[in-house]
Amino acid sequence: MSVAEAKPVKENLYEGMFLVDSNQFANDPDATVAAIMAILDRAGATVVAHRPWQDGKLAYEINGHRKGLHYLVCFRMLGAGMDVVTRQCHLSDVVIRNMVIRHTPELFNAVVEAISGSVEESGEDSEASSEESEG
Repeated sequence: MSVAEAKPVKENLYEGMFLVDSNQFANDPDATVAAIMAILDRAGATVVAHRPWQDGKLAYEINGHRKGLHYLVCFRMLGAGMDVVTRQCHLSDVVIRNMVIRHTPELFNAVVEAISGSVEESGEDSEASSEESEG
């Protein structure tokens, strides 16, 4: 197979939960969000939807933090970018902990709708829905 015939690389659909210091977020939410977006940008991610989710007392102390805010982000990214996200979160002064899970297109669209109030059509779903509407 030649380079011209190579299959295009498919981006995965992810939901990330970033635990940040709630006091830092309350003092400067724009800078906190910008730091999270910079981490994802370095990894080559395309952010689809994001918003703060839960702010409150943590079940146990993490790195001296007793309170935290969970920030949810839905994004598209190649699988190779996950190492970059993990490394950048460990180096970040903003992110205390992070968790990223991969979603199916159906679940990803449902989460995006819940976060932003609108649906992002993924490649597989949009093709399937266009076939159904034609036939």
